Amino acid sequence: MTSRMAMQAGRQAARLFGSMAGSSLRAAGRPFAAAAAATVRSGVRPVPLAARRLAGWRSYATVVAAASDAAEPQPMSYPYGPAKVSLEPAKVAALGVKAGAPEEQAVDLLVLGVWEEAFESPDEKSSAIKSEELKALDAKLGGVLADIVSLHAFKGAAGSSQTMRCGVAGGPRFVTLCGMGKAEKAKVEADWGASPFTSFGACIAAAAKANKAKTAAVALVGSPLSEADAAAAAGKMAGGVVNGAYESTRFKSKQAPATTLDNVDLLFGGDAAAAAIARARALALGALLTRYLVEAPPNVCTPTHLAHAAAEIAASAPEVMQLEVLEKADCEKLGMGLYLGVAEASAEPPKFVHLTYTPKGEVKKKVAIVGKGVTFDSGGYNLKAGAGSMIEMMKFDMGGSGATLGAAKALAALQPEGVEVHFLIAACENMVDARGLRPGDILVASNGKTVEINNTDAEGRLTLADAMLFAQNQCGVEAIVDIATLTGACMIALGDGVAGMWASSDEMAAGVAAAAKTAGEKVWRMPLEESYAEQLKSSIADMKNTGGRMGGAITAALFLKDFVKTDKVQWCHIDIAGPAWRDKDGGATGFGAQLLAEWAVAQGR
Repeated sequence: MTSRMAMQAGRQAARLFGSMAGSSLRAAGRPFAAAAAATVRSGVRPVPLAARRLAGWRSYATVVAAASDAAEPQPMSYPYGPAKVSLEPAKVAALGVKAGAPEEQAVDLLVLGVWEEAFESPDEKSSAIKSEELKALDAKLGGVLADIVSLHAFKGAAGSSQTMRCGVAGGPRFVTLCGMGKAEKAKVEADWGASPFTSFGACIAAAAKANKAKTAAVALVGSPLSEADAAAAAGKMAGGVVNGAYESTRFKSKQAPATTLDNVDLLFGGDAAAAAIARARALALGALLTRYLVEAPPNVCTPTHLAHAAAEIAASAPEVMQLEVLEKADCEKLGMGLYLGVAEASAEPPKFVHLTYTPKGEVKKKVAIVGKGVTFDSGGYNLKAGAGSMIEMMKFDMGGSGATLGAAKALAALQPEGVEVHFLIAACENMVDARGLRPGDILVASNGKTVEINNTDAEGRLTLADAMLFAQNQCGVEAIVDIATLTGACMIALGDGVAGMWASSDEMAAGVAAAAKTAGEKVWRMPLEESYAEQLKSSIADMKNTGGRMGGAITAALFLKDFVKTDKVQWCHIDIAGPAWRDKDGGATGFGAQLLAEWAVAQGR
């Protein structure tokens, strides 16, 4: 073997055996790769695993004395990846309310929300303005509205929009008509899914991008909304603008010319609208953080990166936010065998993030939000391989933790009263390594329950279980919502637009569903079919970590339920494997952040 081959073999051995190399190699004072190369040349191999015991995460990783003082895995440096990654958008438009006539706004873009009743359409290919209010405004804008309507047969259908340059001196450069549908059906909150006014906000952002507008003004013409509803609609629009204006360009070497929307003024709603806008902006920025984290590649968004994100949130509101990050040794002391068993194969150290929101006044209720934080999921020894495995997508497997931190960011800004919220993330990677979890191993949870691992790709539930036990035993919470990109089975059942929800009580389900409706995020309650729990029984341990192929999303929820004292603690599990990521919407959606924030705020009322 040549010296070069020996060094290559040494590096391979270092990667393969990691911390199991003998202490005698390190004692020589040589770099580990060179030392391992020397062992290869001499024909000596690092000491293999030689003993086993049933004691938490080390149930499969006790080694003989020669390797007992081996170094812990070190985080990978990734010298070829992005040097520095921001956790914040470069700029978010200022949003406000002002008085003034639409035609007098000297802005780049004037956006008018209009309803179908304002138009008359003799046939499908033609349309004309019917509303006297809209006709009067058109006269002040030099006839641009009539031109848009006639040239594009614009009828005000929901989601439709058209833009044209306006030549009126002292007025807007461009005018956009956005259709709001039928006035008689106008609602601020949709019965199912996003508000039409959120879509209107996205329309504003899209028109601003297309016309390189930096300033915009928005008016509703012929609005059927009450004053209170108009204020609420302003909030929904603000959220739509913030999320709609976002562009994912930070990982591109060549940045497009900046077309940042700097300022948006709403010409309606008054003080109530201003308050609604401020609240909506806080929620939308939380969802943007979720998108930022979930879309980041796994060599950027590591467990340590999630801990740094939590630290930034805590620093933004130190009067109400406190952060504790438990390292591996801390988790060992707590007996978090399920969590650490998953983390063991990764070069990235696990980080157990505990971010606490404490209100300034009386605490009426303590709750926990627990997010799955597997920053990359290879599947472990049950490797994700072959068509449909989606291994290249598995950076999104920390979508639950992204939503959790997004909700935390929103609460740091909103600072609701009456509720103490514990945000918990057992962050790690699920990788393949000589130390890695194997099918057939048995792990011990922090409550002493033993779990037979029959699938290493069902790792998320293991990390969540120890995190939920922490919420109950160390935080003393009264209710828990866990959120995770947990199962492909839920994606098959509900697609990519709806999250599955399982709850321990009707009351808990109703509260989460109400928060989802307010947030405009779709959830569907699924059954906790207790008879399926038979699939989780093990002949040699307390339980297995997976059941059969059918009903996989339900058995995953039943596994989690087994780690919650549902006679004392209310619990809800949300599976966001589908809606956390949609290619047609540009990837990470930010799903869950606003839902969780709305639920947490409601707990203090």
